[in-house]
Amino acid sequence: MTDPATRPPGPARRLPTMKDVADHLGVSRQLVSLVLRGADGPSAESRERILAAARELGYRPNASARLLRQSSTRTLGIAFSLGNAFQVKVVERLIAAAGERGYRMALAPIHAGRGTDEAVGSLMEQRVEALAVFNPEPGPEALASARGVVPVLQLGEWSADATQDTVHVDEATGLRLAVEHLVGLGHEAIAFVGGRGEEPGPARARAYEEAMRQAGLGERIDVVPSDLGEEEGAEAARTALARAVRPTALVCVSDHAAAGVLAVLARAGVAVPGEISVVGFDDSRIAALSFHDLTSVHQDVDATVEAALGVLLERLGVGDDGADPADGADAGDGAGRSDRAEGAARVIATPAHLVVRGSTGPAHSRG
Repeated sequence: MTDPATRPPGPARRLPTMKDVADHLGVSRQLVSLVLRGADGPSAESRERILAAARELGYRPNASARLLRQSSTRTLGIAFSLGNAFQVKVVERLIAAAGERGYRMALAPIHAGRGTDEAVGSLMEQRVEALAVFNPEPGPEALASARGVVPVLQLGEWSADATQDTVHVDEATGLRLAVEHLVGLGHEAIAFVGGRGEEPGPARARAYEEAMRQAGLGERIDVVPSDLGEEEGAEAARTALARAVRPTALVCVSDHAAAGVLAVLARAGVAVPGEISVVGFDDSRIAALSFHDLTSVHQDVDATVEAALGVLLERLGVGDDGADPADGADAGDGAGRSDRAEGAARVIATPAHLVVRGSTGPAHSRG
């Protein structure tokens, strides 16, 4: 069974284009373009009919159409968590990759005192042409408003909105590989640390549950509630250790949660992997630290960066190298750009694989 984290919840709805507006009214695409660009020429009656039809069809102009008539800022925005090692690495690489294509990145960190709305608002004030947001809070008004003005990409999780572009890791494959690895080492009492809070936590918990069922361990599914942070992982580890019968392996929702788990196990004198094996998720720098030596599901930073940048540039209607195909040509009403920028939502699941280190080993015998 395919986990919902790796696909949109239903068929993506194609966004209406200027051609759809023109066909709906039986007028030329050029006339529609003139009206939507606010250019001189069309009569007041034509403007009223075309604007009404655009509203009726739900046509949403994209950034590329506006940028043909105003100076381009060549700026992309990203909202992310400074406390998340994987997200920080993506941003570092994204700055370099965007620079190679002639774009600069505007950064908006999200933290306890600054939510998605404030971060997105600051990016829009910097006149970004498109933006990406890691794991946005549900229902932020600024993000919904931004989608009506510029292309918006959601990173880190899939979206229930079939029109939203998303790039996220293939959680289903990653968690299946983690469970298969542990089963191959003789583990059956495999618990998952996570599932609490906003996405991607619940999605990864669902992927773990499906992996356990595929391994014939559906009756052994065991989710120890935790969020993605170190302190939450530590609390989950204390919960697991307090049980009369402990799991022999803990699969964690993130490397950060796994770091908290490892710290609590070390202070309790529980040997890793001698008594309990531990697996993280992200394969961030935290996992590779010598004192963690953490087996972890690898998220490909470069694949995430290339997919994200590819979607944003496509939505802007420019080439993968950042060049505008309309440059040096008769752009007319911008057809060369807008045709590429329209269309169904892009939903990309980046590949995942397991990096095995010293935190996993054969199941401890309770005998």
